[in-house]
Amino acid sequence: MKPDSIVIKKRYDRLAPYFEGLEAVMEGLFFKNWRKRLWAKVEGHHILEVGVGTGKNFDFYPVDARMTAIDFSPEMLKQATNKKARKAVSVELNLMDVQSLDFADNSFDTIIGSFVFCSVPLPVKGLKELYRVCKPGGQVLLLEHVLSSKPVIAKTMNFINPAIVALVGANINRNTVKNIKACGFALVRIDERSGDIIKLIEARK
Repeated sequence: MKPDSIVIKKRYDRLAPYFEGLEAVMEGLFFKNWRKRLWAKVEGHHILEVGVGTGKNFDFYPVDARMTAIDFSPEMLKQATNKKARKAVSVELNLMDVQSLDFADNSFDTIIGSFVFCSVPLPVKGLKELYRVCKPGGQVLLLEHVLSSKPVIAKTMNFINPAIVALVGANINRNTVKNIKACGFALVRIDERSGDIIKLIEARK
């Protein structure tokens, strides 16, 4: 694992026991509804969730799908494992870096992630890995916060980004839509309900 990944992993390891509490207000007000919209778009039988974190998406897993989920933080994965037991969720959990997935090419019908690529040191490398393990005709679904298209807001986001990265390991100024368009997908579209900063991205291989 590269040095940048190790530093960010350690930050998430440190935050893992408190992560859900820290995001509880935003989760209740905004993120939960976005997660419902994201998971409503899932297709196929074999589904991969990247950046499973503490298991915030467990409640939205399709009951008839074969679920696999990964995270690169052992402590976040420990929280997810505990939640899996409490909720009796059927999912195979793996400690893995999205930048180097240990899966065969063309393995998954849908690959899904929520607020993940803000924390990936080499986001294009990670997105290319999603393309690789997605089946032909399959889809990648991402819910991400991105750099604002409004110059004043974007300037502010760029200015405070180093402090946010140092605190929690997440970038708030990523161009994830542009990045995924550079990865070879046949079709990339943005859900029409997306706002300026939160985007629901659908990519078809």
